[in-house]
Amino acid sequence: MGASLPPVESRVAVLVDCDNTRPEILDYALRVAAQFGRVVLRRGYGNHSTLTKNWQEALVRQAFTPCLQFQYAAGKNTADIALALDALEVMFDNRADKFCLVTSDSDFAYLCRKLRERGAAVSIVGESKTPEALRNSSDQFFDWVPVTASTDGTSAESPQQPSMNSPKVRAITPGPKFVVEAVALLANSMPDGQVHLGSLGQYLKRTDPGFSPGAYGHSGLLDMLKANNLFALRKENGGHYTVSLAHPESKENSPASEVPAIRAQA
Repeated sequence: MGASLPPVESRVAVLVDCDNTRPEILDYALRVAAQFGRVVLRRGYGNHSTLTKNWQEALVRQAFTPCLQFQYAAGKNTADIALALDALEVMFDNRADKFCLVTSDSDFAYLCRKLRERGAAVSIVGESKTPEALRNSSDQFFDWVPVTASTDGTSAESPQQPSMNSPKVRAITPGPKFVVEAVALLANSMPDGQVHLGSLGQYLKRTDPGFSPGAYGHSGLLDMLKANNLFALRKENGGHYTVSLAHPESKENSPASEVPAIRAQA
């Protein structure tokens, strides 16, 4: 018998409405999108003022293609129309089968419904101001909670309430914190709260192509997880490992070990 073919990886398009949201949301949006497959298309849409003044650094850093749309008349949002048309073109050309729209603009609710009618999966990353019409038009909504500076100079979360199905995950940071946030996000979407070690490794590479456990003194990802008591590892039948966040009570004075994992709380 011939060898079985590897599973086909989903292709994800991330389309950002730059006129409607802030650059700080971009890292979080990519973290969300990476759990659904390989991000093959990254585009940011906006007018001249938005893209050159506020978004230029963020789009360049995260390798997005800026889609500049001039306004032909005052009050006309040509960027929204360009985003919608490009999304439909990408779907019909079979360049992506999953879409992550970064916006809080309810005008995109109809686009979401049309994409889903054609079989595409649609996720929305938006702020707490996002209307119910847009939230309910997607397969999954992720509520971005921005970090604000407190009076003592430290970072503090704003009082906005996150969506029930949206774990609070911050911008990409190096080291174990980045891995902890990745496990929390992926485990939240799993029925048993367990993440396959291979899937976790793929996700980490998608969100940060330069990530390597060797940079933190570990021989591999499994070695890194075992050395940190924030994780609970379990060896499954067949020899592969699954991981979740350890129970909060086990984080102090307890080395990482292969114990039954506890489902991470959203």
